Amino acid sequence: MQYFQAVQEGKQRSGKSQMKIFEVAGFGMLTLTTKKIGGEFYPVGEEDFVAVINSPDGYVVILVDKDGFTKAQSKSLEKKEALSIYKKLRESGIPEYVENKIQIWSEQRLTVQNEISE
Repeated sequence: MQYFQAVQEGKQRSGKSQMKIFEVAGFGMLTLTTKKIGGEFYPVGEEDFVAVINSPDGYVVILVDKDGFTKAQSKSLEKKEALSIYKKLRESGIPEYVENKIQIWSEQRLTVQNEISE
């Protein structure tokens, strides 16, 4: 697939994920639209999985595809608020991302939803 096609398809998929976070959190930001695997560009996956990661400013709720590429995220939040949004997304039918690493921008981050508690 050509890069431009991957971006266009990925943007649609990430946009849907962004709206899911927006509906629950009141704010959602698009992150990645493509992923590079074996030197080839692909759009992010259609599926959504939810996780929480740590950021320098707090906790961020994210939606990722099956490969752990981040499609959308909340803003940085306090732990209690992040857990509340995470739980609402889970209750809406979005499964947990069970792997311990995700890809956001150009870096990998550890998921922390199972390590933090209210």
